[in-house]
Amino acid sequence: MLNFEIPADVPEEKIDEYIKNMNEITGGTGRLMLFAGDQKVEHLNDDFYGEGIPLDDAHPEHLFRIASLAKIGVFATQMGLIARYGRKYPTIPYLVKINSKTNLVPYEIRDPISLAWYKFEQVLDFKEKSGLKIYGIGYTVYLGSEFEHKMLKQAAQLIYETHQQGMVAVLWMYPKGKAIKDEHDPHLIAGAAGVANCLGADFVKLKVPYKEGHKSAEALKEAVLAAGNTGVLCEGGKKEDPEQFLRELYEQIHIGGARGNGTGRNIHQNTLEAGIKMANAIYAITVENKTVEEALKILKEEIL
Repeated sequence: MLNFEIPADVPEEKIDEYIKNMNEITGGTGRLMLFAGDQKVEHLNDDFYGEGIPLDDAHPEHLFRIASLAKIGVFATQMGLIARYGRKYPTIPYLVKINSKTNLVPYEIRDPISLAWYKFEQVLDFKEKSGLKIYGIGYTVYLGSEFEHKMLKQAAQLIYETHQQGMVAVLWMYPKGKAIKDEHDPHLIAGAAGVANCLGADFVKLKVPYKEGHKSAEALKEAVLAAGNTGVLCEGGKKEDPEQFLRELYEQIHIGGARGNGTGRNIHQNTLEAGIKMANAIYAITVENKTVEEALKILKEEIL
C-alpha cells in the first residue's frame, strides 16, 4: 500500500518511476526529510559565517559532507552548486532548487520575485548526463507579491513537466511583500497550502504558523487540511536548542499532521559531526517514527 497519491499528470509509463522516486526520498513512508541548502543565495553569507557559527560552515562543501554522511530524504540546493560538487558526492539524493533570490532588496522597497534559473529540460539533461541521483525540483512562490502571477504560472508549468518525467515537485510557498502583514498567520499559511495543492505539488514547505494561546502544531492543522494530499513540510527557521527543535518537529507531525520538514540552519550551523547527528535525529523522527527521547540519544552518539 502506498503512503502517497500518484498525480494524474504522471503518465502511465512513468508511474513506476514516480513511485520509485517517492519511496526513495521518503523511505517508503510518504514523509520527507528535506535538508535545505539553498541559503547561499537566499541569505548570502549571513547563515554561514559569524558569531556562534562554527568555521566548518564557512565552506560550501560542508553542506555536501553532511548530506553524504547523514540520513536525509533529499538535499535541496541550486543546480550550479550540485555541478561544482556532485562528482565528489554522487551518492547524495538531490532536489534541484530551480529558482532563488537574495535578500538584498527589502520587501518595503520592492515586492519579491524569483524566477527559474533553468528550463526543466536543462535539469533533466543534467540529470541524465551527470548520472547523479536527482529526484525532482523545488521552486519558491511568494504569495501576495505583485509578481505572484509570474511565479504561479512558472510553478504550475514546472510541476507539470516534472510529473511528466515521474519526478517529484516541492514548493516553498511563502506569503511575502508589502501587502502581507503577518507571514506566520495560520489562516494565511493555510491559504498558501491550498494554493500549493491547486498547483499540483507533491510537498509544500511552509512558514511555521503562530497563533496566540495555541501551540504551533495545533495552529498547523488548518494548513494540513487545506493542503489536501499535498504533504506539508514546516521550515526549520533560525537555529534553536536541539531538544526544543526536535520536540516541535515531533508535535508538528503527530499533532499538526505534517508530513515532514525542510531544515537548513539547524543542521548546517554545526560542526560536521554535530550536523550529521542533528540530521540523523531529524530523520529518526520524520521517517523512522522514533520518539523525541530516541532522537535525543542520537545526538549523544559518537559517529566520527
